[in-house]
Amino acid sequence: MKTKIITLLLVGVLASSCEQTKSEMKTNFDHTFTHTVFFWFKNPDSQEARDTFEASLTKFLNNSEYAKTKFIGKPPRATRDVVDDSFTYSLILSFESAEDQAAYQEEPPHMVFIEECEDLWEKVIVYDSEGIQQ
Repeated sequence: MKTKIITLLLVGVLASSCEQTKSEMKTNFDHTFTHTVFFWFKNPDSQEARDTFEASLTKFLNNSEYAKTKFIGKPPRATRDVVDDSFTYSLILSFESAEDQAAYQEEPPHMVFIEECEDLWEKVIVYDSEGIQQ
């Protein structure tokens, strides 16, 4: 009986710990303004180009004064017709305001990233979104 009670207590502690982590994750993402960027490389199979891009983008994001949430992604293999997996990389950033996003566009780390990597891509599409109140 003691073993069952201890087990139930441990499960309860772990479950509440996981819920707290989920809650903390929600508060880390700023819903005010998102900036989503898709990059298509000229040579998407070049490991050298990928290494250069990832190093430069990581350096930029580590030094950005304005970007809050910072996500760099690659497309998974599409399993449904509605999924576009044609891009090489995606970038999702969140900002406290549209003004912060505008300031990010001109900050030196962003400008260095563009200078270092603009020759790697043939196409870039940006989707900006303002959050709705919930």
